[in-house]
Amino acid sequence: MIDAMKGPAPVTVEQLAHLGGGHIAYVKPMASEEARKLFPDVEGIPSGLQLFALLNADGTPIILTDSRDAAVANAWENQLQTVSLH
Repeated sequence: MIDAMKGPAPVTVEQLAHLGGGHIAYVKPMASEEARKLFPDVEGIPSGLQLFALLNADGTPIILTDSRDAAVANAWENQLQTVSLH
């Protein structure tokens, strides 16, 4: 619901998790230091790299790559619609 004085209500994590019924993902650029936190099972990520993560609408990590194009291609291969976040 939109309150004219306050603007749109924030989207909850639960609402975001159901957005697109598991068919929507986004690509998030990140430094390798942030990637280590999001992908703790991936070992040996050097510091100072620019990486790209493909994430479900609820923020669940899907893949980590060094190329935005590779992340988008993986989304397409898995029939996920990518959206931009601002």
